[in-house]
Amino acid sequence: MADAHAKPQHDYHIIAPSPWPALASLGALILAIGGVAWMQALKGGSLNLFGLDFASANFWIFAIGMVIILYVMYAWWSDTIKEGKEGHHTPVVSLHLRYGMIMFIASEVMFFVAWFWAFFDASLFPGEVQQVARAEFTGGVWPPKGIEVLDPWHLPLYNTVILLLSGTTVTWAHHALLHGDRKGLINGLALTVGLGVLFSFVQAYEYMHAPFTFHDSIYGATFFMSTGFHGFHVIVGTIFLLVCLFRAMGGDFSPRHHFGFEAAAWYWHFVDVVWLFLFASIYVWASFGATIAEGH
Repeated sequence: MADAHAKPQHDYHIIAPSPWPALASLGALILAIGGVAWMQALKGGSLNLFGLDFASANFWIFAIGMVIILYVMYAWWSDTIKEGKEGHHTPVVSLHLRYGMIMFIASEVMFFVAWFWAFFDASLFPGEVQQVARAEFTGGVWPPKGIEVLDPWHLPLYNTVILLLSGTTVTWAHHALLHGDRKGLINGLALTVGLGVLFSFVQAYEYMHAPFTFHDSIYGATFFMSTGFHGFHVIVGTIFLLVCLFRAMGGDFSPRHHFGFEAAAWYWHFVDVVWLFLFASIYVWASFGATIAEGH
């Protein structure tokens, strides 16, 4: 009788007091200060904040913030997994978790919109008369004069095929999970993680052999910022799926309760779609009429 009175008579989960939101905010603040100080140091400057000079400790401030953020991610998600195992993820709670993931992906979409905006703003209007500085940066053409671009039908095409295949394998894993096929789930996740790692290696090789640099022109800056942040998201997504793989091997997921995997699959499909836009615009469209670097 006492247990019946103690058990909540609703579908919501009242979360116990948690230190993670406050600690995450602190870590983000330290990370931001360290990142700005580090960038200032790279160009020979320094960051003075609250009367303190962060010139000598810029990297370590950044590293401390990063460690705090990574620890909070691990601890907070561990708590969420524990809550799910304890039966707190009722249909209402699961729905709210899905809404949260949808809003997170929507914020990521707007993040990439900013980089596409920067790229198209520079590429569609490279020689506007009223923007003399821009014409000087680009030579009035796009890609800017003197810039040799990557062959879109070489390494970028390979990576496109790799990501499309990974989208297929993660869908296979999801289908296997829904039908109680644990072996298919594990195999599909393992293949997706492997393809994610392969994509990162191919992109790293491409960067090391790129015929232009970040500092060459606005082309290099927009190219590396947009594709580089996408590459970072691929690494995050690969880690996300790797955690799901370990959980699947431990028997955590069931056909009815598997939001952690579902969130990872959504994120991975988002990464796939962003890459298709990057490939079509920054690699293919921007190479029309441009000089293709030999062997790239």
